[in-house]
Amino acid sequence: MWAMIMKEFRQLRRDRRTLAMMIAMPVILLIVLGYAASFDVTSIPVVAAGPQAAAVAKLLPRPFDVIGTQPAEGRGWAQDQLRDGQAAVAVVTGGKRPVVLIDGSQLFTAQATLTALSKLGTAANAGRPQVTILYNPTLKTSDVMIPGLAGVVLVFIGTTVTSLGVVRERQSGTLEQLAVMPLRPRDVFLGKIVPYFAVAAVDLAIVLGVGIAVFGVPFRGSGAVFALGAVLFLFVTLGLGVLISTVSQNQGQAIQLAIMTMLPQVLLSGLIFPLSSIAAGVRWISYLLPLTYFNEISRGVMLRAEPIGALWQPFTLLALLGLLVVTLAIRRFSSYLAPAPGGSRRPRWTGARARGSYAQGGQQA
Repeated sequence: MWAMIMKEFRQLRRDRRTLAMMIAMPVILLIVLGYAASFDVTSIPVVAAGPQAAAVAKLLPRPFDVIGTQPAEGRGWAQDQLRDGQAAVAVVTGGKRPVVLIDGSQLFTAQATLTALSKLGTAANAGRPQVTILYNPTLKTSDVMIPGLAGVVLVFIGTTVTSLGVVRERQSGTLEQLAVMPLRPRDVFLGKIVPYFAVAAVDLAIVLGVGIAVFGVPFRGSGAVFALGAVLFLFVTLGLGVLISTVSQNQGQAIQLAIMTMLPQVLLSGLIFPLSSIAAGVRWISYLLPLTYFNEISRGVMLRAEPIGALWQPFTLLALLGLLVVTLAIRRFSSYLAPAPGGSRRPRWTGARARGSYAQGGQQA
């Protein structure tokens, strides 16, 4: 038994990637969750409209943060600000009492707003203003979570399944056959991701269908805008899966790397914890994650019917991330399928296959 224990220790010491993951991952999770695991909303962006907009803006205490006032505008302008994601709360003045519009698609911010308004009314010894919750009137959790969970499904298919599929081909030797075929790296890349793209599209349709039919999640916006965001997001995740496969020697390593890329996206993308509640020292990671921008697109289109013009920023950043990841993946394939000095292509074998080839060569010599 002691010999078996020592053998396992030696094997674990050789597998440095697994050892590093076992030691580093708990520390990383502790730091990330310590800063990110908070549902507290410390800042609520507010716009005010109507004749008394400036006066109301001065009366609102923290956590309300007035980001704009328009005395000449009315409820239509205020509602557009909520629809386009410019603010979470809008105050419309000019009537007998102020009207407060709350964006219900920002669940935790809406709940914090209701709590702050109740305290404000009690402190002022006055009646509460007229409150209207838009886009998610009942503050249902499923209405907010399912559009984001659709993105998680795409991350799983695009990153984990794709990386495993490509690594499996490398281990079986079929990927090496591509090195002697007249295929360009981009042809190989597209050939690898198109089947997974189709499967992910079907899974996305199933998730949305179940969410709408069973959970009653609304779909108020344009299907074309949502589809465009999903296509861009899929290209990022599929490219990331192929990129992981090119640096993994076996399926175990591919799973480890895929998990390390999935966990931050689930925890720091705004899916569970509001971005505003994440400490600035960790929040910058959120803006490097594609799921952050897909969450904005999916919730904006499905719940608020947000037009593509108001979503130009997440669309642009998602397209840039896709271009970067796909370029890196194609370059990795280019190095793998690099032509030999004689003009033909040769595979760059690694791991057990390379050692086996060298051993056979030594026996023949």
